[in-house]
Amino acid sequence: MVIAGVVLLVVYVGSPKSVSKVSEVEISSSSTISTPINSTYSWVPTSTTIDSDNTTDEQSTEEIEPISLDYSELISSPPATEPSSPLAHSEPTPSPPAEPIHAPEVYPAAPEPPNTGANNGSITRVRPLWGLTYSPYNTDGSCPDVNTVTAQLHKVAAATGHIRLYSTDCSQLSSVLQAITRNNIALDVYAGIWLAAGPTRMQADLDQFVAAAKTYDTGLIKGLSVGNEDIFNGMSEATLIGYINQVRARLQAEGLSGIPIYTTEQDAKFSRALVAVSDVVEINVHTIFDGHFANLDASVQSVIQRANHIKNNVAGGKPVRIGETGWASAGNTGPSPLSLANEIAYAQKFKCAAAAAGFEYFYFEAKDAQWKAGAVASEQNFGIFNAGFTPKFDFGLLNNC
Repeated sequence: MVIAGVVLLVVYVGSPKSVSKVSEVEISSSSTISTPINSTYSWVPTSTTIDSDNTTDEQSTEEIEPISLDYSELISSPPATEPSSPLAHSEPTPSPPAEPIHAPEVYPAAPEPPNTGANNGSITRVRPLWGLTYSPYNTDGSCPDVNTVTAQLHKVAAATGHIRLYSTDCSQLSSVLQAITRNNIALDVYAGIWLAAGPTRMQADLDQFVAAAKTYDTGLIKGLSVGNEDIFNGMSEATLIGYINQVRARLQAEGLSGIPIYTTEQDAKFSRALVAVSDVVEINVHTIFDGHFANLDASVQSVIQRANHIKNNVAGGKPVRIGETGWASAGNTGPSPLSLANEIAYAQKFKCAAAAAGFEYFYFEAKDAQWKAGAVASEQNFGIFNAGFTPKFDFGLLNNC
């Protein structure tokens, strides 16, 4: 059987936090891809203050009652009528880890976050997602202080054990590591260096990464992505490889060679040359932008098939990780029906499919990105938390595989 997906990608160059996407993919059950053009979106920051970024187990004593979900009515709901706007955002798709993905991680309840006056909502202590992308910016685009980051990470740790950052601006890596260290928050960090703003910004991110890694426990940092969908956004492969090699040389000189280094790129753009300089093949796959929609199961299986294609035909035995995939709760990306109910359904179906296929992943994203000024509604509503960091749904709903 052939599952065909057509993604219309429109690159928007405008406000600091705006993005766009397009792609057309046809995938058969034999995992062959014709005209494999992955779809994703990347924010290109223009502000020196805020840049848009385009992220052991203990047994739980709690039991979560299996929940039967009926998605038959959710899938058929028509997309919201929102004016078509140019937009883009980018994220990677990974390959399966050496070890099989385990059941949802369970950790003791973390210390309660400082009282911020926000409603904590309904958060289960069983962490259903392998990873989440996390952009800490305030709703107005300003930088959060470490207390705000700490309060947010306490909540994030209820949903996942791994977070992906895109940059070090706003001192976000230092704030994250400080919050985790001082409050014993059970999170691993996958850091990022932003390339889209040019070499000066890249160097500043690299300097801040080295400083943070030397200040806090280096063991908390499990990986470093040099860039995010930069080839998709026009950078030459040779330039990107040069940046990756520069970062690797710097970390070796600083005694930080144990941290895996790689880039994150759309699956269709990830070449064997990029594989050669990457310790992990991290790819972004977003079927929400496909030009046709059959059902949520087909959308999820398309992501898994594309990741398997990279694993079997490109990665050369290196681990593959999905750097981004997700579903918006509002807006309009074409035929895909966007709603909170379908966001929940997609997250649950994808989490189960990724675990069954053995893929690590970062679900996109932690909180709604209201800080992406001028972006269309869909770009601002991928979060599993709202902009005020209240859960948009009970995360226990994701544990029914």
